[in-house]
This record gives sequence, C-alpha cells and structure tokens, in this order.
Amino acid sequence: MILNKDIKSLKTIIDQAQKPLIITHYNPDGDAIGSALAFYHYLIKKGKDPVVVTPNDYPEFLHWMPGNDKVIVYKRNCGTVLNHLKDADVIFALDFNDPDRTNGLEEYLKEAPGKKVLIDHHPEPSDFADLFFSHTEYSSTAELIYKVIEELGDANLIDKTIGECLYTGIMTDTGSFNYNSSYPYTYYVVSKLLELGVNKDRIYWNVYDNYSIDRMRLLGYCLNKKMEVFPEYHAAYIAITKEELKEFNFAPGDSEGFVNYPLSIKGIFFTAIFIEKDKHVKISFRSKGKFPTNKFAEEHFNGGGHVNASGGYSYESLDNTLMKFKELLEDFKEELNNAM
Repeated sequence: MILNKDIKSLKTIIDQAQKPLIITHYNPDGDAIGSALAFYHYLIKKGKDPVVVTPNDYPEFLHWMPGNDKVIVYKRNCGTVLNHLKDADVIFALDFNDPDRTNGLEEYLKEAPGKKVLIDHHPEPSDFADLFFSHTEYSSTAELIYKVIEELGDANLIDKTIGECLYTGIMTDTGSFNYNSSYPYTYYVVSKLLELGVNKDRIYWNVYDNYSIDRMRLLGYCLNKKMEVFPEYHAAYIAITKEELKEFNFAPGDSEGFVNYPLSIKGIFFTAIFIEKDKHVKISFRSKGKFPTNKFAEEHFNGGGHVNASGGYSYESLDNTLMKFKELLEDFKEELNNAM
C-alpha cells in the first residue's frame, strides 16, 4: 500500500526539483528502460528538465522507445554522468533495490548530495534512499510508476508516449504476462494504456520480433547443443562460454528469453542460463509454481529477484559454477518435486 504521506513528500520533491536525474540498474532491461523513459516524459510534462542515466548499454531492440536518444550511458560518458550525479538535487532510482546493482556507480550514487527516491518492485531494498516506494506486489516497476503517477493526481498526464514506455516495461517483466502477472491491477493499467492508443502488437514486434540473424543462430545452437535436462529434478539449464559468444557475434540482449525455453519441456519447473564473462558468470533463473528462484539465487549465487524470475553471479569458473548448480539440485530435490 502506498502511503499518503509518501505521496505528499514525493509531490514536494518533484515540485521543488531543479535538476532531477533518473538512474537504472546495470544491464537495463525493458522494465528499467521503460520505467525510466516513462518517468522522464512525465517529469517533462511537470515542467522539469530531467536527465536519464544507465550504467551501461542496453539491447538494441529497446532503442525504438521514445526518448531513447536522451539516455546517457555511463560506460561511454563517464565524466558527464558523474557531473550530473553531483549536480542533481533529486535522484530517482528506478527498478533496483541496492546501489550495488549499478555496478561501478554505487559509490558515486551513495555520495551524491541530492535527495534519493527509490521506485522499485524487488524485495528487501537496502537503506540508501530518502524516500521509498518499494512494493513487490506489482508486476513491474513500470506498473508501479503508473500507480505513483496516479496517486500524485497526474493520471491525466499519462499520454501515448508515456504509455508505450510503461507497456514495454510491464510486458517484458512479465514475460508477455506469463509470470508475475496475477494481480488484477496489472490488467487495469494495461486497459488504461490501450485506451490511450498504445499499440501492443507493434510493441511486441519491436521487442520480440526484432532480433539479429546471429541471435537466432545462437538460440538454435543453445537448444541443440548446450541445453542440459534433469527430469529427476524437474530442472534444466543452458550454459554459454565466452568463445561461443564471440563465435555468434554476441550483442547485449541476444540471450534475452533463452532461460524460458526449457520451461516449455514437459515436467520442467526450474531453469537457468549461465553466461561466461571475463571475470564472472552471469546467471538467470526461472521457475513455475512455488519454487523460489530469488532465495536460491540469494543464498547460492550472489543474487536475488522475484519468486519465479531472478538472477545472480558466480565468481568461480563456468565449470565449477555448473558443478555447484548440479550439486544443489540434489539438495533441493524434494522442494522441486513439490513445486507444482
């Protein structure tokens, strides 16, 4: 439940803001970018001149979104971003619950003098903001952004441009409404966005039917050669090495959705994808039913997230990481057997 006193505080902060800044997590996804750009356009309508910052680049299939050309990427504009952080009188942290999720900007974010407002739907936020809108019952941060704007009494300011950004966030963070989407308010928001003229089919095509040839070939290779299935644990995983990424000309976002494919196999309730990077292994988890991927990620792979969709990292080798995962499957066998 969003408290009235928090809305009043936020209204005062926005009214007084001279140099607002919006920041997302590292490797921003559709919800992060959709939320950030939606809030960017909202603040413009409030007469502000906001800056949008991402720690690094994001997938090309999100570049069509209105306002994309205004996003400043830290990895390519370090000095500019640091100056904006120092100058901002209010910083809106969207779609992440801990400064560490900015991966390189965390200390600058913590030390920035401006007020900090967190708007996020991930559980257990760290205590770094002055004002928190942390609500796990929402499907996405984009849906929560709609609610916050609605509570501010500004629902009339949400136009088609803002709606396209919000719909993208909701659609991508629910896997096209396949998970994290059982709350009736989600569909109320979607209905309101459609009334604004948001073309859900075009957004779907822009996001999911806009991949490169290399990405499609990588997907086929992974399903044929790299997918391991463990029927006795109702689990499966895909693992991709650095060499394989190079072979298929990997670009940010190319592995988006790969982790979901094994869930289509009969009897599989828990899946993972392991992607080898230079200094770590990036991991995504998905589940059906009651198996809590967020707790699994938090306790064993330096991560967290939602019950059915989460992520983490391993700082061991890919081989050792996979060995650890397979050993953990035995430990969680009973829980996996009772997941559905």
